[in-house]
Amino acid sequence: MNKFLFGLLLTSCSALGGNSQYVNPFIGTSNFGATHPGAQYPNALASVSPFNVAHGGEQNKFEKDAAWNSRVYIHENRYLTGFSHLNLSGVGCPDAGVLLLMPTTGPLELDAREYGSSYSNEQASPGYYSAQLNKYAVKAEVTSSLRTGLSRFTFPAGQSNVLLNLGLGLTNETGASLKWVSEQEVEGSRMLGTFCYHDEDVRPVFFVARFSKAPKTFGVWKKMPRYQNVEADWIGYNDSIKPYPGYRQLLSGDDIGAWLSFDTREQEAIEVKLGISFVSMENARENLDTEQPGFEFDKLRIEAQKAWDALLDRVEVEGSDEQKTLFYTALYHSLIHPNILQDANGDYPLMGQQGVGNSKQNRYTVYSLWDTHRNVHPLLSLLYPELQADMVRSAVAMAKESGWLPKWELYGMETQVMVGDPATAMIADSYLRGIRDFDVNAAYGAMVRAAEQREHNLLRPENPDYLTLGYVPVDDEGPYDGSVATSLEYYLADFNLAQLALALGKQEDHDKYLARALNYRTLFDADTGMLRPKNRKGEWLTPFDPELGRNFEPAPGYIEGNAWNYRFYVPHDTPGLIQLLGGPEAFLRQLDATFDTGNFDMGNEPDITYPFLYNYLEGQSWRTSRRVRELIAAHFGNHPGGLPGNDDTGTMSTWLAFSMLGIYPVSPGMMDYALFRPSFSKVKIHLSAEYYPGKQFVIENPVGDLDSDKPEAFTLNGRSIDKPFVTHEDIIKGGVLKVK
Repeated sequence: MNKFLFGLLLTSCSALGGNSQYVNPFIGTSNFGATHPGAQYPNALASVSPFNVAHGGEQNKFEKDAAWNSRVYIHENRYLTGFSHLNLSGVGCPDAGVLLLMPTTGPLELDAREYGSSYSNEQASPGYYSAQLNKYAVKAEVTSSLRTGLSRFTFPAGQSNVLLNLGLGLTNETGASLKWVSEQEVEGSRMLGTFCYHDEDVRPVFFVARFSKAPKTFGVWKKMPRYQNVEADWIGYNDSIKPYPGYRQLLSGDDIGAWLSFDTREQEAIEVKLGISFVSMENARENLDTEQPGFEFDKLRIEAQKAWDALLDRVEVEGSDEQKTLFYTALYHSLIHPNILQDANGDYPLMGQQGVGNSKQNRYTVYSLWDTHRNVHPLLSLLYPELQADMVRSAVAMAKESGWLPKWELYGMETQVMVGDPATAMIADSYLRGIRDFDVNAAYGAMVRAAEQREHNLLRPENPDYLTLGYVPVDDEGPYDGSVATSLEYYLADFNLAQLALALGKQEDHDKYLARALNYRTLFDADTGMLRPKNRKGEWLTPFDPELGRNFEPAPGYIEGNAWNYRFYVPHDTPGLIQLLGGPEAFLRQLDATFDTGNFDMGNEPDITYPFLYNYLEGQSWRTSRRVRELIAAHFGNHPGGLPGNDDTGTMSTWLAFSMLGIYPVSPGMMDYALFRPSFSKVKIHLSAEYYPGKQFVIENPVGDLDSDKPEAFTLNGRSIDKPFVTHEDIIKGGVLKVK
């Protein structure tokens, strides 16, 4: 679909005039961005998304990806089998995408291969999605709140049906149960887990669904294996679906569902609201009663849009509608995860153990920290410190419950995906930015445990070698262990621990962990200029190909990249790395070569700060502006493929948001932002009065110089800035930054 048509569709849905009108939820729904265009409330547990990644034959061109499909929606696919109510955004491994509602007409069909439909006339805006289901002439509309979804299906005259499918989903787990409570209410649960095939994380999600109209008939179904006897040998099976009309007892199985049938008038609308909980069906019902006491679709939709405007309006920008769409959609994606986990009554599942906790503050989940500690959490700290404070408190509470800070936490389960100790960096960085209303002593204790415990260390499993050698050796490395990558993540965590120790008056700890953080030098190979794998004997890995891993193939020493992608990944000591690489001129040549040889990967995290490293070279910040401008033009756009790959729970979108503002945080634990030419002629950031002393921070950039390659000059509140950096403290005091 033409990107301008996308703009017309999304702006036609906006009536309140806030910045949500510029959001295009279709951005990232192609090119493996893994976002979805469904109805999403800010940082909400529930969302309602079209599900089009099952079945469909030629209509679903990417069906072959289903075995490793982390997306509930792919823009190129055209066969819809329902609307899922628990969804992840921008994630690279499959899970969730469950609790599917599907409207149909005519004789009852319970096989998703048959009842799915093509669709047209899609519209999407924050908190709203609609489409016409071509097979049935049904208009489907969905909206949502924090813990509930609401669907409105407008039917033609005749027999109409609503199906609730508990078999379909992205999760690797199977198993569900359901029970009709009355003719207009059904309750149940669906198993989730085995994220990235880590089989220790399994948990049910509970739901209650309620219908606005009593049906003519209702029931449940179950997919049954039909075994075939060929010459007395059982050789296989074909699936068949068995309906149970009017069945009111508990039904369990791997592939089950519920259905209702109605006699509808022409253009009669039937609404379905569904509440979820990770604690109990009773809590799911309470969530539903609390957030949706009635069936008021338009009211709920407006409430969602107002919630988005309240957040998006904290930043005002002056530029074209196209630029605003890119920016506000990026901000939108950064405010989906982490999302709340607790129920309306405060209940939530405890981390790493059985049982239920209760919190009067928001408890968050979905911590993709290997990705998000780099820029998402610094963005939240700057623009939405009240949200970040709750997220830090949640992470510290997880450590109190399980003994460990989160690494890649999902719905109260630690998946142990990726490497490093990113929670240490995230929490320390937040504290240094002024977010201090959390138990910092408990946080510090959990960080020290991760840094010091040698055996059975959930966060730093490579600690025995790391503490002995000062690096993680390549010996015994698995295909995705990444000894160099892991070492570099540990160095960054130790740097952040050192900075927090200094802020807490722990000088000895500061000196100790800072020394550890500088051990990256032991992996620097002067002959190749790379951070190179070593074995336990201190010998370089040989043979060594710096480009191996460029196409995501396993590369000894590196995670999801090659040696070039990790060459400058010492964000806490870029000046020191410049000297190791031979000084400013040599560093400039090698930094340019990273981009010019195609060894910069915009679609992954380790090297996303590299465009801003030019700022460390005197007189070269204009190169940062040029690189950023080129990368935005090449990898981002107002169309479904407008992200460079997995959004990684908002990380790629946050890169774009910061880049368009003309400021970028150089490293967790460092309070400097690199300065360069923004995409807008003017930016106004409204600062939180609760956390920061200034009212607003303004960035002014002459319109005629937006595409200039001339060296910039910066002034802050009328005084010249010698170096192209501004501190977090300067920003939160408020003022005016001018780019000349």
